[in-house]
Amino acid sequence: MKKIDYNKLKATPEEENFTGKYEDEGFIAKYLVDNYFKSVEKLLTKVKNANSAHEIGIGEGLSTSRLKTIIPNISGSEFVPNLVYKAKSNNPDLKIFQESVYELEYNDNSVDLVFLLEVLEHLDYPEIALTEIKRISKEYLILGVPNEPLWRFLNLCRFKYVRDFGNTPGHLNHWSKRTLVKLIEEKFGNVIAVESPIPWTIVLAKKHPKVI
Repeated sequence: MKKIDYNKLKATPEEENFTGKYEDEGFIAKYLVDNYFKSVEKLLTKVKNANSAHEIGIGEGLSTSRLKTIIPNISGSEFVPNLVYKAKSNNPDLKIFQESVYELEYNDNSVDLVFLLEVLEHLDYPEIALTEIKRISKEYLILGVPNEPLWRFLNLCRFKYVRDFGNTPGHLNHWSKRTLVKLIEEKFGNVIAVESPIPWTIVLAKKHPKVI
């Protein structure tokens, strides 16, 4: 696996403002976020025997707070230390720790289900991240990203990030549903189902069996 030089990454999560992510910010935002997690819950109905789950890149842990109402046996991790502290405060009943998506702490095939929600678009090396997630996942992955170019178009409609043609700061990668499915099937496994709550794409994938 490629050795990551963290000093040379374009991604700057320690400088980005994730405050308010998944929080209620008016009726429309609440409606969209509620639909997002309804889609996640719908995908979870297709997951069998997921006795353990781990969410990577949890920020302040607000998504984890929602997920634990659906799948209680979940842990979470975050790369930015001060966000780890906030995530622990928001989820004192869960195992929360600091780690890089490129160097995950869990052993091979040790977690039934891995969540990666709105993280992949921020990464310098999404392919390496998916390879590492595949290593620790026993079977399943639920991954969500903004649905491009719809995401940019909606930003422009709100007159947000106009100078960057609607691109949210920190988004280094952009996928349509088709290109996201192709990437996941190449690097992780078979895509079982796809949900498209506006303006996201959320994918459930089952890990490719190991060839002996």
